[in-house]
Amino acid sequence: MLKEKVSAFIDKIRSIDGVAACALVSRDGIISGRYFDRELNEPWFGALSATILASAESVGSIIKSVSMLSVTIRAQDTSIIIMGAGEKFLIAAIIRDNADPAAVHAEMLAVAHTIGEAL
Repeated sequence: MLKEKVSAFIDKIRSIDGVAACALVSRDGIISGRYFDRELNEPWFGALSATILASAESVGSIIKSVSMLSVTIRAQDTSIIIMGAGEKFLIAAIIRDNADPAAVHAEMLAVAHTIGEAL
């Protein structure tokens, strides 16, 4: 049952216009579901995504921010959005260079909220 839910969430994230690749990652860095359009070191991608989000949340706590919703890493030809999806999971998505990051972020936020409620 969990495997089917995770697979359905990956399909939902992939359907967001501009998402090239994505993973549903546990807060401790284990990839639970994924779709990658390129070769990469999956364990490291999961672990580093969890570390990046946890670090951002720690910084948010230091500056007394209520919640850090996401981290965006922008490069010349692509971006990565890492976003919390409830207490147990996060979404890490590689975004195409021609995508609208704000639109992708808004759609990912809706999916993340659903994941947080379901898992």
